[in-house]
Amino acid sequence: MIGVRTTGPLAVRSVAVRSAAALLATAALATGCGFAGDPDAAGKDAATPRMTIGMVSHSGDGDTFWDIVQNGAQQAAAKDKVKFLYAHDKEGAQQAALIQSYIDQKVDGLIVTLAKPHAVKAAVRKAVARGIPVITVNSGGEFSAAYGALTHIGQDESVAGRAVGDELNERKAKKVLCVIHEQGNVSLEDRCAGVRKGFRGTVENLDVDGTNAPNSQSSIEAKLQSDTAIDAIVTLGAPMAAISLKAKEEAGSRAQIATFDLNSAVVKLLKAKDLTFAVDQQPYLQGYEAVDLLWLHRTNADVLGGGKPVLTGPALVTEKDVPKLTEYTGRGTR
Repeated sequence: MIGVRTTGPLAVRSVAVRSAAALLATAALATGCGFAGDPDAAGKDAATPRMTIGMVSHSGDGDTFWDIVQNGAQQAAAKDKVKFLYAHDKEGAQQAALIQSYIDQKVDGLIVTLAKPHAVKAAVRKAVARGIPVITVNSGGEFSAAYGALTHIGQDESVAGRAVGDELNERKAKKVLCVIHEQGNVSLEDRCAGVRKGFRGTVENLDVDGTNAPNSQSSIEAKLQSDTAIDAIVTLGAPMAAISLKAKEEAGSRAQIATFDLNSAVVKLLKAKDLTFAVDQQPYLQGYEAVDLLWLHRTNADVLGGGKPVLTGPALVTEKDVPKLTEYTGRGTR
């Protein structure tokens, strides 16, 4: 994959990751240039055409990852003086209905996730047919071009999974439990498949309901009690890391835990060495770049990367990275 190197256990980086500091600095300088959702602010600058951009994600309620995506999108909307709308639902059919609602509102651009691509395929193609430019983010990148999107912004989930498998090899793990917290999400399945490709030991998937923390904890705990050979747990979203830690403690397991994605709780767990490492795909940049690229497409007909995927990860982080991560999570940018 272009832009990714794997010369050491913690050396997985993308071009987008290396440029993150510059992008965040640009975003910080943009503060105060306008406000997302403020039509008056947008109308005051005649040089910038006013836009309305809608985003539909597959987030469940209370998923802090998507708060960070929204922070990035809102910051770019303020800079570009556009109105930003956001809606979410974990069910594919409802995601399609939300996309249709934005089509009916005649938004000027759409940002969508393709966690359940077949459920939203018709709605996305309808938007494109109506002349609404679409950018996909975070999940389902392999479907993006076929559905007519301008580009996809996120990480290559298979590459990220293999990086996790490689790192667990370095940490001498033998059997991995890969916890899938949303059934049918193709990106989560790709992550576990990638772990399986990179890991020299055994990988077993476990499906749980990520919106039900007590049941998820019980399922993981029961699995650890029934299979004491499991010496590593990989969770695929930041909120699941803390749930898995509780399950591990209740089961009396000594399995190491790694997770995809960051939030402030994960950073604290890294600092306490309750997590061995985490995969950062930079959700702030996914939201920020998606809004900004739609604005650039309207004002300059630009498509960054010529329509090729724009990578925001993966990067593996450990307790050594906690000081800088604490600063960024405090700002809501990591």
